[in-house]
Amino acid sequence: MKEPGTRVNVQTELLLRILCDTRPTGKVDAAYLFAQTEPNQESVFAATRELLARDAASKILISDCHAKCGYIGATAYRQAMIDFGIPETTIEDVPMEPAEILHTLVEARAVVQFAKAKGYATIIMVSAPFHQERAFMTTVTAALSDYPELKVYSHPGRPQPWDETVTHSQGILEGTRAELIAAEQERIEKYISQGDLAPREKVLHYLQARD
Repeated sequence: MKEPGTRVNVQTELLLRILCDTRPTGKVDAAYLFAQTEPNQESVFAATRELLARDAASKILISDCHAKCGYIGATAYRQAMIDFGIPETTIEDVPMEPAEILHTLVEARAVVQFAKAKGYATIIMVSAPFHQERAFMTTVTAALSDYPELKVYSHPGRPQPWDETVTHSQGILEGTRAELIAAEQERIEKYISQGDLAPREKVLHYLQARD
């Protein structure tokens, strides 16, 4: 059997597998919604409502952070989820305060530590589609470091208009969602080179072992 990534370009294979990931039969222990800026939050809310309708997750996890870095804060986020039709009883906060800055790596590490403390074996990560690859890769990186037994699955948020101008990345990056794709790829390459993100080949090996 060929190694992951030898059949096609590694970047292409990983992206497709993340955006079209399979899920285990039955419920996973939890799904985590990455903190979004307000224009993008309905993307993850819609995906979450779909997971609950399919009875695919037992708990919906969110950051407990106060409003910062483009995130409207746990209290407002929770209320927006309830208004969107997500039952309040399913929502649980993941401790991240007093984080000075809320970003993808802070979230991923906190979620993995939370899952380990709770004894969760499976978790689904949900983010806006343009951010899903980096969010998933960051979570797998954290899991490989702190809790390699954790099975992490990907479920992208519902697509929103690609030509709509929105904010992203701690609320300081602005552009159309289509423009944010390139910015995300640049961040992935940068964080891999810095050692903050596992190389794509390693994430592919993780997916092969997980399945």
